[in-house]
Amino acid sequence: MAPRLWAILPILCIGRAAPMPSTTVETPPQQDGASLSHGLKQRHLSMIALGGVIGAGLFVGSGAGIAAAGPSIVVAYALSGLLVMLVMRMLGEMSAAYPSSGSFSAHAERAIGPWAGFTAGWSFWVLLCTAVGLEGIGAAKIVTGWLPGTPEWAWVALFMVVFCGANLAAVKNFGEFEFWFAALKVGAISLFLVLGGLAIFGVLPGTDAPGTSNLTDFLPNGGEGLIIGLLASVFAYGGMETVTIAAAESENPVKGVASAVRTAMWRIALFYIGSMAVIVTLVPWDSAAVVEKGPYVAALDELGIPGAGQLMNVVVLVALLSAMNANIYGSSRIAYSLVQRGQGPQALGRVSAGVPRVAVLASSVFGFVCVLLSYWRPDDVFPWLLNMIGAVILVVWIFIAVSQLRLRARLEREAPEKLTVRMWAFPVLTWVALAGMVAIFVLMAREPDTRVQLYSTGAMTLVLAATGYAWQRMRAAKG
Repeated sequence: MAPRLWAILPILCIGRAAPMPSTTVETPPQQDGASLSHGLKQRHLSMIALGGVIGAGLFVGSGAGIAAAGPSIVVAYALSGLLVMLVMRMLGEMSAAYPSSGSFSAHAERAIGPWAGFTAGWSFWVLLCTAVGLEGIGAAKIVTGWLPGTPEWAWVALFMVVFCGANLAAVKNFGEFEFWFAALKVGAISLFLVLGGLAIFGVLPGTDAPGTSNLTDFLPNGGEGLIIGLLASVFAYGGMETVTIAAAESENPVKGVASAVRTAMWRIALFYIGSMAVIVTLVPWDSAAVVEKGPYVAALDELGIPGAGQLMNVVVLVALLSAMNANIYGSSRIAYSLVQRGQGPQALGRVSAGVPRVAVLASSVFGFVCVLLSYWRPDDVFPWLLNMIGAVILVVWIFIAVSQLRLRARLEREAPEKLTVRMWAFPVLTWVALAGMVAIFVLMAREPDTRVQLYSTGAMTLVLAATGYAWQRMRAAKG
């Protein structure tokens, strides 16, 4: 039987734009990066782009996906990887032309209207703030496993204080944390791929080549298992958007975005699809260790690597802490950009020493709330939070695709020199990506375990869209 689907989601969601009503005053997107510091160096941005794609969802959540889809999990990751490549290419085209810490939110406002920027921005802000709490709880569970008897809530509080403080100080602190976190993750998964490749070809001492013995039952649970694996893989890719947010505070935003987007294809192919292929070749898909220990630990155990479990726990802990750091940063910059465009309370837009400190604090509040939640409800807080953020990332991707469809024509007409990154086979592949997103929504509606998440996300999106429209009407009424 396939596992419950919420358990396999990662630890952490045309033509010309229609004119706004005459009573609405549209606030043009500002170059909000000008008020922020440019403390991120190119090495920071390069490593964020390289390591940001490697999350805890890959190290942990992929296990249940393998148990559901079997060896066909490679196909699932390839299909969802193609979709993510298209999304990143679209986002890269717009972010290279219009660098902004608001990223897709600013693009949606420019292409569709203020309500779209409001909806995309604040829904992503909710997603990131909630994810900070999820990741803090996950990291605390690992540490309490090493130090039994220590309270989980205390570790969540410690992690929140460290990363909130680092983001309050200066953007270079965020960059340095992410540089070294990403370096460790890249090093760990690269070593895994090398060892796994040597074992597959039978040249690793002490191991025999497995051949294709573990690949014969390619679709053990049929199409339903492949669908579950596909949904798990889609959400494992969430978080790649952060690099376009960070680019606005780098030394050369256009160059940084262009470089990150152009290397996205090989990063996805190597780290995600490549590692899934290695795992299902080395380990039987129905091995209990794949889910209980995690697929990477199971593969290293199969190779007889001593201390593999603890080593991977360290890597997963680093991945979770890296995600906490990146999500506090990303949520604060999204909030700051929204305020700069007149779509939020002005207090969040205050900048001190190049850092939107009030936005950082506001974006960290929910993480600190999770300290209390992990104290009061340690057993069920995780799935409750996961259901809350649902399919927000898919809503964001749809806004990205629609915005790119509209902005591309405008750029070609008004500023073709800004098209330093171009979407492949436009507009055909943009429409293909949109069709893929709609298909994923349909698949989520079919699965009982993701239906609740889909409906909760839909309700939140409608509320935010209505709020955004009302907010703009209120501002227009004030003159």
